[in-house]
Amino acid sequence: MTAIVHPSADVADSALLGERTRVWNRAQIREGAQLGDDCIVGKDAYIDAGVRIGHRVKIQNAAQLFHGLTVEDGVFIGPAVIFTNDKLPRAISPEGELKTDNDWEVGKTLACEGASFGAGAIILPSVRVGRFALVGAGALVTRNVRDFALVFGSPARFVHWVCRCARSLTGVGASLRCAHCKREYRLEGDALLEGPLEPGADPEGAS
Repeated sequence: MTAIVHPSADVADSALLGERTRVWNRAQIREGAQLGDDCIVGKDAYIDAGVRIGHRVKIQNAAQLFHGLTVEDGVFIGPAVIFTNDKLPRAISPEGELKTDNDWEVGKTLACEGASFGAGAIILPSVRVGRFALVGAGALVTRNVRDFALVFGSPARFVHWVCRCARSLTGVGASLRCAHCKREYRLEGDALLEGPLEPGADPEGAS
């Protein structure tokens, strides 16, 4: 089964769409963009030239994914999320000339495996949003987000840790657990890792 593309969508001839990927009403996918298998591209979504998208990614209505972005497998991108790519935006040069493609530097942004972006979030360029991180609706992401971290606000700030299933984790010290799916996690320094603490490890030893 090949990709399914709505007749009103605008997909460049050089864009690559994976098996069973679905592209809905009025979506636009630019030149050289690549999407993996089993993706969903919602109504009015925009995927810029050269954007790389993995497998099983959901891109909701009116999301805007600009050049310089890489999206790994299993990422959820909510309605009207915007991934930007220019840290120093100007329409004209200091001399007053209209800027061209050669007059600015593309910011490279990475959305890691399983990350989720709530409706209306804005992600500034040159950041990494970690594995299974959760970006709250309307957040403004200005710096890297750690794996399994929930962030929200403007600018977005760390709130607490979340599970693969997106629910909050609870625990004591460095040992955390999901009450819903029973997965276990451990803190090592400022990073959250999957799996329980080693036997004999100090449960208060990480911050």
